[in-house]
Amino acid sequence: MIAPWIAATLAAALVQTIRFSLQKSLRGSGLSSGGATFSRFLFAAPLAALLATGLVTATGSGWPDMPPRFWVMVVTGGLAQIIATLATVALFAARNFAVGIAFTKTETVLVAAFSAVVLGEAVTAPGLAAILIGVVGVLLLSVPAGGQLRSVFNRASALGLVAGAFFGISAIGYRGATLALGDGNAALRAAVTLAAVTAFQTIAMLIWLRLREPGEISRVVSRWRMTALVGITGMLGSFGWFVAFALQNAAYVRALGQVELLFSILGGWLIFRETTRPREWLGMAVLAVSILMLVLVV
Repeated sequence: MIAPWIAATLAAALVQTIRFSLQKSLRGSGLSSGGATFSRFLFAAPLAALLATGLVTATGSGWPDMPPRFWVMVVTGGLAQIIATLATVALFAARNFAVGIAFTKTETVLVAAFSAVVLGEAVTAPGLAAILIGVVGVLLLSVPAGGQLRSVFNRASALGLVAGAFFGISAIGYRGATLALGDGNAALRAAVTLAAVTAFQTIAMLIWLRLREPGEISRVVSRWRMTALVGITGMLGSFGWFVAFALQNAAYVRALGQVELLFSILGGWLIFRETTRPREWLGMAVLAVSILMLVLVV
C-alpha cells in the first residue's frame, strides 16, 4: 500500500503543474508577474478557510492551539513562497515551461540542509543519495543546447535559483508550522496551516500591488474565470503539500515532488506544443531514478 505522504505529494505535484500552466496563460494575457502571483492566493484564501472550518467541525476536535512559533513559521513560509512564485512566473518568459520548472528544483538540497539545522530532521544516507541524483538531473536539464556552461549563468538561471531557494525556505516554514500544532490529525493541521498562510499571503499581496502596481488588482479580478481556477488548483495543490509536510520530513517531500517536472513536460507537450532536447530526456531519466529511489528507501 502506498504511504499517505507519497500519495499526498504525487497529488500535490500533479495539481500544482496544472496551476502553473494556468498561471503561465495568465502571464501571457496581460497580467504582470505580481498579478499572476496574486491570482494564486485571491480565491485560495476563502476556500482554505472553508476547508479548515469544515474539518474542525467534522472532527469535533476544535481549533488547535496556535503558539507564537506557528505564526513565525506561517509568515516566513508565506513570504518565501510569494517571492519564489514571483520568480517562477517571471521565469516562464525566459525559458520554456518544463525547463523553467526544472530550475526551481535546486531547492531540494537546501531543504535537506534547512531541515537538519532548523527542525533537527536530518535525512538518511540513502535518502541524501536520492536527492543528489535528482540534483544531477536538474543540472542536466539546466545546461543549454551545445553544452556551453558559461551560458547557464544568465537571467533565467538566476531567477530559477532564487525561486528554488525561497521554495526551500517556504517548505521548512510550512513543515515547522504543522509541527507547531502538535501531533493531531494530519489533514486538520494541514488545513489550519493552509488557511493561516493563504490569508496572510492575500493581505500581503493586496498591499504590495496597491502600492507598487496600481490597477493590477482590478485586472486580476476582471479575469475572475481563470483566476478562480488558479485559486482552486492552488488551494488543492497546497493542501496536498501541507498534508505531506505534516506526515514526513520536508526534504523527502520536496525531493519526491520533483515528479512535478515530469508532469510539466507532459503539460508542455500537450498544452504549449513545446519540444524536448536529448539532454533534457537524459535529465528526466536521472530524475526518474531519483524519484524511484526515494519511494523505495524512505
